[in-house]
Amino acid sequence: MSATPELESIWPEAAAVVPPRASSLGRRMVLATLVFGLLFTLCAVAVRTWSAWQSNVEAMSGELALIDQVFQRTLSKAIWEMDRDALRTQLDSASQVASVGAVTLRVLREGRAPEVLVAKHLDVTGSNRAPSIHRQLTYEPYAGASEVVGELTLVGNEQLLWARLREEAAGIVLTQAIQTLLLAGLVMWMFNRSVTVHVRYIARHLSGLTPSTLGRRLHLTRRGGTGDELSLLETGVNDLQSKLSSYLERHQQHERDLASHRDRLAELVDEQTAELRAANKRLEEVSRIDPLTGLANRRHFDELKEIEFRRAQRTSQPLTVLMCDVDHFKRYNDQYGHAQGDACLVAVAQLLRDNFARAGELVARVGGEEFAVLLPGVDLAQARVAAERLQRRMQAQAIPHEASTSAPHVTLSIGLAPFDPATMDRFDQLLRQADQALYRAKSQGRNCIAD
Repeated sequence: MSATPELESIWPEAAAVVPPRASSLGRRMVLATLVFGLLFTLCAVAVRTWSAWQSNVEAMSGELALIDQVFQRTLSKAIWEMDRDALRTQLDSASQVASVGAVTLRVLREGRAPEVLVAKHLDVTGSNRAPSIHRQLTYEPYAGASEVVGELTLVGNEQLLWARLREEAAGIVLTQAIQTLLLAGLVMWMFNRSVTVHVRYIARHLSGLTPSTLGRRLHLTRRGGTGDELSLLETGVNDLQSKLSSYLERHQQHERDLASHRDRLAELVDEQTAELRAANKRLEEVSRIDPLTGLANRRHFDELKEIEFRRAQRTSQPLTVLMCDVDHFKRYNDQYGHAQGDACLVAVAQLLRDNFARAGELVARVGGEEFAVLLPGVDLAQARVAAERLQRRMQAQAIPHEASTSAPHVTLSIGLAPFDPATMDRFDQLLRQADQALYRAKSQGRNCIAD
């Protein structure tokens, strides 16, 4: 399967990197095993050392009991017979036994203070950790008689206890350390053989994958490893490769389809754009034109009035506004009907368009029968001449209007208002003066011009 440049661009460029040995899973597992082994060894050594201490203490207690059995009769006899040489010899002999740290003898005589005799190893100091035995010494001078002649105290040799414990602890530590190291080595060997080798093989396989080699399946050579986690990983990688291959094939087909339709889509977009521009242009024109008369509507008039007013302010050029109203137009509608009224307005609009046809002049329908004319660059006198010409043409049209009280035909009342820079800073002021002039023209009997 060949890959297009677009497919190559979406494929990861960075190859999978095999982790360095310093951070391999096997070494990390061995390190964890060693740490666990160390903690386990410490606990095991502590438990076994404590057990060894207890065993040594019990053994030394047994040895002291045996020594007590050996020397108690001879010591009792030496005390009864007051044989001090034999008594000293017996004490020295007892103190020389390795498990005995010290021997204390209290000789009891009636009427006298107890005599204390002590014998110990020269290198043994007093301690309270070694076991001890305290016994009363009795002697039977004849059958049925028993006399307490003294008290014997045997104290174990603590140094001997520690020496024995050190030997056993050394053996315990050595045994546990060897076991931990063997276990860590076994774990590392098994992990490397069972996991690490195959994981590195998978990493190399993945690093060599490209869109053109997705068909090369992953196969792990192992013995008796089916159904474990590595088998699941092998199956997952192969399934993923199959899905990626299918996806890339569909992607290629989609790109071919997209390429085949791209030009047609561009043409359709151009056509739609052209139609939209034309529609927008028509909509723009319609939004600024009165649908009945074809003149500019109030919106268009409001847009241009401010522009012309600001230009007149900047250039000090004259600006005049005409307000025209069809006289008695309601009576005309009542007399001839609304359809004929619309035709009348269309005729008046055409007269206005013909009369004010110079560049920059704007005629707009601003009400039902009311029209406004914007005359930039025209002063009041010139505007009056144009208004009189309009009235003459209106009279020449002679559109019948039987209901009018001003004339037998349709007439116009016209109000004029020139721009005065000294008193006007807004167009509304100029338009208000034009409305007032139109009102005066109507008050004067209509069919006339007022300023």
